[in-house]
Amino acid sequence: MTTERDLLLARLDAQRAHVLGAIDGLTDVQLRQAVLPSGWSCVGMIKHLALADEHYWFRSIVGGESLDFFPSEPGADFAVGSAESADEVIAMYRGEIERSNTILLSVSLDDPPRQVDPDWAEWGIEFPTVRSVVVHMLVETACHAGHLDAARELLDGKQ
Repeated sequence: MTTERDLLLARLDAQRAHVLGAIDGLTDVQLRQAVLPSGWSCVGMIKHLALADEHYWFRSIVGGESLDFFPSEPGADFAVGSAESADEVIAMYRGEIERSNTILLSVSLDDPPRQVDPDWAEWGIEFPTVRSVVVHMLVETACHAGHLDAARELLDGKQ
């Protein structure tokens, strides 16, 4: 019998796999190339997913880790310096996924998050349970997977 948690995590894992599949086979130059006016690159999106999504929502909000990990400069979660390899950023994303899943297996979907971010008041949204965070992350990851699909098609025509 599949539980709600199993179902949600399977869907989230499928979207994470979609993200990684969207960039599979791209060269380092393609991974770093911005193709949309907003200026993000595919590897920048992966860094954003690792930091602003997986780390923030699961390690900090659900798990209670400090919020001071996040870069203070605007857009820094999308910035990939020349000293950072694409492989390192992708490995960071994979590592955050593993940590996130470990955290999610240690809590109930009905539990409240261990931390509330004061910025949520500005967003006008609440996250009363771990379930609400997982659903948010499912939507967020799927949305960014779509962004990566569009970027990939612009880079090399692959759909």
